[in-house]
Amino acid sequence: MSVYYYVANKSEILDGIVDEVFSEIDLPPDNGDWRSEIRQRANSARQVLSRHPWAIALLESRKTPGPATLRHHDAMISTLRKAGFSVEMTAHAYALLDSYVYGFAIQEAALPFESPETVAEVAEPMMEQFPAGEYPHLVEMATEYILQPGNDFGNEFEFGLNVILDALTRSIPTTPANSPT
Repeated sequence: MSVYYYVANKSEILDGIVDEVFSEIDLPPDNGDWRSEIRQRANSARQVLSRHPWAIALLESRKTPGPATLRHHDAMISTLRKAGFSVEMTAHAYALLDSYVYGFAIQEAALPFESPETVAEVAEPMMEQFPAGEYPHLVEMATEYILQPGNDFGNEFEFGLNVILDALTRSIPTTPANSPT
């Protein structure tokens, strides 16, 4: 009960927790290539969310965002606007990037193995239960890619992020939206 001496209610506690999580995510520097800035933010967010997987569902749910949350959102919008995205395309890009980062973090947190070294311990007994020849494409991908030494599911993050950034790059108009015509 003593915590309510400092905060009004549970909602205020959750607002503070979300703001603390956002404060751990590196803000994009305001002086570089937009792709590098977004990449740094995405990787930082993924690292923070791997430490706080319980927070993923809360991040965009608060009606009273704190200063760290607002700084984070403003910096992301600034990065995209300076890259030449229109306001509408900035909104699309921001939603796409957050959906990808948060979704990947959820999937990564839910995986039934602890590290790349333990994938085989989980996958091989699962595959032994498959009726022979029943799931040939799944077995092929598992044996020829997933179970290969050095394979790490986390590496898929960079692949997906590159696909998104490449697509977004093609969406930047040749005349930046925030410059005079």
